[in-house]
Amino acid sequence: AQAERLRSHLLAKPELSVADVAFSATTSRALLERRAVVVASGREELLERLSAVTAGAGAVGGKSAFLFTGQGSQRAGMGLELAGAFPVFERALSEVCGELDARLGRSVRELIAAGGEELNATEFTQAALFAVEVALFRLAESLGLRADYLVGHSVGEIAAAHVAGVLSLADAAELVVARGRLMGALPAGGAMVAVQATEAEVAESLAGFEGRLEIAAINAPTAIVVSGDADAAEEWLPRVEGRKTTRLRVSHAFHSPRMEPMLDEFRAVAQKLTYAKPQIPVVSNVTGALVEAFDAEYWVRHVRQAVR
Repeated sequence: AQAERLRSHLLAKPELSVADVAFSATTSRALLERRAVVVASGREELLERLSAVTAGAGAVGGKSAFLFTGQGSQRAGMGLELAGAFPVFERALSEVCGELDARLGRSVRELIAAGGEELNATEFTQAALFAVEVALFRLAESLGLRADYLVGHSVGEIAAAHVAGVLSLADAAELVVARGRLMGALPAGGAMVAVQATEAEVAESLAGFEGRLEIAAINAPTAIVVSGDADAAEEWLPRVEGRKTTRLRVSHAFHSPRMEPMLDEFRAVAQKLTYAKPQIPVVSNVTGALVEAFDAEYWVRHVRQAVR
């Protein structure tokens, strides 16, 4: 009935902006127990989709992917409001924090609540993101949302691998805590710079900086991150003068040669874990393709190589 009334309203007032109608429907209407969602690129498509809702047609087909973010997305208090509102989120967060706390020797929930510099320390950042991301997935799952594909940016891929069934919660917690601890123990002094250019352009500009600077992430066709020694980054920046650059606030130069001293110890941890076949397809950071099988060496390459 609501869909039919909205359709009639649009027909009676052709001057209405579809964007304005969508905004009002989202922000100024009662949040009833059941709601319908339609996606439309314009007025005619919206009218057509509203007619389908009125007729009781099923949801439009399509596939969905869930993205698990990496470092830089953390914030004070993240997830705690959801924990207070959704028991399923609270249960999942508590379960994950139980595994992490025992390995960190700290309360992840307290670190999240306090925020500040400790939450931004990589050994705690990675654990906190893992906890919240797994709980978010469990909440989405409880609401009937299903992922056809999973992808995680950097440390986010460990959360993706866990919910895909690759790693048990205990093994995933072991991996993420070891990753954060070993990275945090590395000498500081590295730098990461985001530059608005293509991968080929950045690769060309890095000639002569081998072993000191590398491409660390290809986030989009013209969104590249370079990582490595801080002094090398200063030398390199004039080569991309005229391009938009942003120095990232990081404690270490991730996905760069500066990660190499931790790799052997990290490999030893990863080799003790058990890996299963993904029950939900996972898109790899390392290759950009679907992961056929995970093993210890994959996670070592995942630390050292660029995010793709």
